Amino acid sequence: MFDNLTSRLSRVIKTLRGETRLTEINIQETLREVRTALLEADVALPVIKEFMERVKQKAIGQEVIGSLSPGHALVGVVHRELIVIMGGEKSEINLATTPPAVILMAGLQGAGKTTTSAKLAKWLMEQKKKKVLLVSCDIYRPAAIHQLEVLAKQIDTDFFPVQLGQSPQEIAVAALDFARRHHHEVMIVDTAGRLSVDKVMMDEISKLETLLKPIETLFVVDSMQGQDAVNIAKVFAEALPLTGIILTKLDGDARGGSALSVQYMTGKPIKFVGLAEKLTGLEVFYPDRMASRILGMGDVLGLIEESQRNIDRDEAEKLAIKIKSGKNFDLDDFKMQFQQMRNMGGMSALISKLPAQFSQAAQNIKMDDRVIGRTEGIINSMTLQERAKPEVLKASRKRRIAAGSGVTVQEVNRLLVQFEQTQRMMKKMNKGGMAKMMRGLKGMLPGIR
Repeated sequence: MFDNLTSRLSRVIKTLRGETRLTEINIQETLREVRTALLEADVALPVIKEFMERVKQKAIGQEVIGSLSPGHALVGVVHRELIVIMGGEKSEINLATTPPAVILMAGLQGAGKTTTSAKLAKWLMEQKKKKVLLVSCDIYRPAAIHQLEVLAKQIDTDFFPVQLGQSPQEIAVAALDFARRHHHEVMIVDTAGRLSVDKVMMDEISKLETLLKPIETLFVVDSMQGQDAVNIAKVFAEALPLTGIILTKLDGDARGGSALSVQYMTGKPIKFVGLAEKLTGLEVFYPDRMASRILGMGDVLGLIEESQRNIDRDEAEKLAIKIKSGKNFDLDDFKMQFQQMRNMGGMSALISKLPAQFSQAAQNIKMDDRVIGRTEGIINSMTLQERAKPEVLKASRKRRIAAGSGVTVQEVNRLLVQFEQTQRMMKKMNKGGMAKMMRGLKGMLPGIR
């Protein structure tokens, strides 16, 4: 999402080579580049004006010390001010109330409220160990009620059944009583949305807020709407006591200006960001980490946390031992690598969190995470002996495997070649850097060409 801004800021470093101090003259041109990049990213004009003034004041006269170049010094200032603009530090979700802690989800239709409600429930169950009840008050779209019920089953949490003819207020009161009687610690209420802000919608959600007295009222906004997202957020913030914002679709092709604008323009903290359609695709918003990603520094801490949440530690340790020894790395291990990768959101999600110098090593590699599914199908069609000793796979066996997995024999052969190349690469991993490893991945792993 921030590729253009990242590439422009990386050019700032090259522009200021040879200078010993940041002055008004030598940063004028580079700040013009930053301003253009922010405009193209659809950042709100008041935010750009404030941001540029702050950067200029902090940067002028700053000494360039040690091995830093003026470009690096300026990027350091930009990094710090980006963090300030986006809220300074992360904002924790507040559950400090007598159970159930009610979380009211507000926003326009299509912003992703229903899916985000389920994602938040899953996050609270896994990260906070809470018993969660999901409730839908969107009586105008029966499909939305059914969708939330289906999602509740997928994440194995409770869903409050809606009776035909009930009003949103009646549903809310009955659900709150149900949650108390069944000892739910958190109740997440998905409200109705409209295609645009209207008085009926605002009156309805205001009544729900009065009835439920939520500890958190979260505004869910589609980050792909750019400045429109900020304007809508301002309207909701004026009508409701919002406690936070959730930005959805931050992994899309939008320009990303809403992430840099919404907190400043509304005064409400961004608490979570949606980064994928999967129910695991919700992350706590860290302004410092987002600033690092914008500046091409990556989000290594986020990558580590994602690994800890989604990777089977015992299996990973077994695989590490095999890689270190260079022996017994078989097709089951090969398949497990991609299962773990898929649990973390796929190859594209991992690359997005790497620092720019590493992710650039893979920028020309075409990645198709769907190929991983076909790879698993091919390996699952093999016997245990064939997975352990691929050398036994002759023509007749390959034809059987191809028929069983619904692919061609050529694809089976391609997988075996990739596996052999990966085996060789595993033995050399300790000798090279990350960029070298990424170059080695091209053509070796399923989904990377």
